Amino acid sequence: MARVIFWVSLALTPATLVAYYAFGVKGTPSFVLAAAALAPLAFLIGEATENVAEHTGPGIGGFLNASFGNAPELIIALFAVAHGLPNVVRGSLIGSVVSTALLVLGAAMVAGGDGTLDRRSLMLQIGMVFTAAALFLIPSVPGWHGNPERHDLYVLTLPVAAVLLLGYLAITFANLRRHAAAKREEPHAHAWSLKRGVAALAASTVATAFVSEVLVHSIDAFGHSLGLSQFFVAAVIVAIVGNAAEQGGAVVIARRGNTRLGAEIAISSSAQVGVFVTPAVALLSFLVGHDLPLAFRPVELAAVGLAAVAVAVTVADGCSKRWQGFALLSLYAVVVIGFGFAGDR
Repeated sequence: MARVIFWVSLALTPATLVAYYAFGVKGTPSFVLAAAALAPLAFLIGEATENVAEHTGPGIGGFLNASFGNAPELIIALFAVAHGLPNVVRGSLIGSVVSTALLVLGAAMVAGGDGTLDRRSLMLQIGMVFTAAALFLIPSVPGWHGNPERHDLYVLTLPVAAVLLLGYLAITFANLRRHAAAKREEPHAHAWSLKRGVAALAASTVATAFVSEVLVHSIDAFGHSLGLSQFFVAAVIVAIVGNAAEQGGAVVIARRGNTRLGAEIAISSSAQVGVFVTPAVALLSFLVGHDLPLAFRPVELAAVGLAAVAVAVTVADGCSKRWQGFALLSLYAVVVIGFGFAGDR
């Protein structure tokens, strides 16, 4: 019965798109529809990733999930830049890094319970997040005084973005080679074929991109109706619902007993947003007519640094404990409260 409900609920995706594009349904109703449509897509991405990981191992499986899950975010961020919403873009990117590191990892550890983690892989990736936060200081500190959108800050952003991208590609390549060389068990008899798993990931990611775009277009009106600041909407609501698919997938996988893969998805996603998606958006922003300096506010950089340190301490022993998951969730709640008090620039 549960599987029948799941397949039926996938119909929410075309229903959302038809309501938005054909009938002009916008605002809060559009937001609710899009958010509901992302839930079954999250399950599908989690199902496909788990089956792909049967063939590739948890490290490569987590990387694939993060890559497929973050592709829509890159597209949506560039769309927001083109519409002159730099604060929304920066807020949503920082919010994504923090929410996937604290909220998703914490929820996965709570759902999966005690288990083992790939300490080396997780520490390497969370180290990249901390490095990104440190490098972001270069264009950010001058931006704390004067116009944060001025061209000289974008000039400072370019080498920072290039270094982060090159570093990410080099470290990711080495990490994937290590995972590929590791001994893997044979896939279970019920596992999907590798081709079917990758095809399902690709299809669900494309659907997630369209649904996420509808949601982002509707979320501003939704936030205004609740009296929330633009920054809070971007850093918390956009960040969570924009990544709902991969976040839900990580928790579903952990709940099934594969906390190792769930944690890999969470931290791979956080690192990929911080070290790949964010600098890529900055470098590509000129193509859509608006430069995007990576000039973050102190509260944003502090949140990323705090999340990186907390995760590093949590995974340092290579073990997953349910109480640690609750601790990460509590820390995320504190960060959300801080974002609420931060307001807009």
